[in-house]
Amino acid sequence: MTDKTAVRHPEKAHRPDQPVWKKKPAWIRVKAPTSPEYQETRRIMREHKLATVCEEAACPNIGECWAKGHATMMIMGDTCTRSCTFCNVKTGKPGQLDPFEPEGVAQSVKKLGLSHVVVTSVDRDDLADGGAEHMARTIICIREASPGTTIEVLTPDFQKKPGALEKVVEAKPDVFNHNLETVPRLYTEVRPGARYFHSLRVLSRVKELDPSMFTKSGIMVGLGEGREEVHQVMDDLRSADVDFLTIGQYLQPSRKHHAVEKFVTPDEFRSFERTAYGKGFLMVSATPLTRSSYHAGDDFERLRAARERQLKAAS
Repeated sequence: MTDKTAVRHPEKAHRPDQPVWKKKPAWIRVKAPTSPEYQETRRIMREHKLATVCEEAACPNIGECWAKGHATMMIMGDTCTRSCTFCNVKTGKPGQLDPFEPEGVAQSVKKLGLSHVVVTSVDRDDLADGGAEHMARTIICIREASPGTTIEVLTPDFQKKPGALEKVVEAKPDVFNHNLETVPRLYTEVRPGARYFHSLRVLSRVKELDPSMFTKSGIMVGLGEGREEVHQVMDDLRSADVDFLTIGQYLQPSRKHHAVEKFVTPDEFRSFERTAYGKGFLMVSATPLTRSSYHAGDDFERLRAARERQLKAAS
């Protein structure tokens, strides 16, 4: 039998198999996508030859989101240069950038009639600017094709490539998201190609470049982190003036990926949410099925309203 995981993730082929929970708790189960609206969203993605993180990362919310016409566009190909042990996106040597992709994304956004779109990408450490110019062009094309659409980007860390972050911020996305993913103690195992404090610096630098830009970050739980470690991440993010925090349950894509150490209960997620609001975040989404772009449009409106209330209270 062919090991599909070994093909999709060659760097994980020799990792020992990790235990897999035989049964997920009731609060984490979702229905398979079948609706006509889901199929129409899928058709538009295929028409423009676009990749989505919804599919590549096997997001459990794809049926709900695509039924509403919401898809997270994943640009710069479907192959990542990193080898994070939690991620289901294909790894290896990426191909050339598609110069027509930014316009294709923009036309898909227009056809779907999106009021809010999330654009993410694979890591492209092979490119001189990490793909920053390509992401900036995508933002600009969406603005031209669909002026009323608000734009959220979920970016890589750009590996300290000179001027890369500045290019993306200069294109003026409405929300700049960069995920920490986990607590610093687990980085060498879960996110070995990244550095925790560099990711924090990316977020704080965005605020230095444009204090009015909303910033957002997220982590997964269930990887083996402790509660106090999660609280410390919250404090670190607030020190970087991050506005919006997402916390969701880690789900294991295969036996070669990092094991799920725990299924965090809905009550524990509610406790994380209360703590995060207490630390000063404008917006918090903490549920088992929370993902970076889950309900992103509705959450953006709530985020904008929370800032308006904050400014009014301060005046």
